Amino acid sequence: MKFLCDVHISYKIVNTLTSLGFEAIHVNEVLNKSETKDSDICRFADEKDYAVITKDYDFEDSHRVKNTRRKLLKINLGNISNQLLIEIFEKNIEILKTFESEKSFFIEFNKNGITHRP
Repeated sequence: MKFLCDVHISYKIVNTLTSLGFEAIHVNEVLNKSETKDSDICRFADEKDYAVITKDYDFEDSHRVKNTRRKLLKINLGNISNQLLIEIFEKNIEILKTFESEKSFFIEFNKNGITHRP
């Protein structure tokens, strides 16, 4: 699975995902970096088959209404440390791998654990 981390996701998450065997890049490495519009991030991610990791509710709204960003992982945990978020990714690595062959999904890390829908 390939991940594109939105601007508010730390490079530490990119590095962790890479160390876990995933391909991961940060939005600051592509397009207009931190100035890239959400719609351009979605289009790029869809064209290159990346799952977007974000904390931004706009991506979730776009996913639900327009089915853009076909693959979305939403972090809905408030202001948590990068270390805690890394631990959550490491703990849920096997669950993430089950989505590799899916054409579209919405995964949310939230206070209740992980929720997902096709």
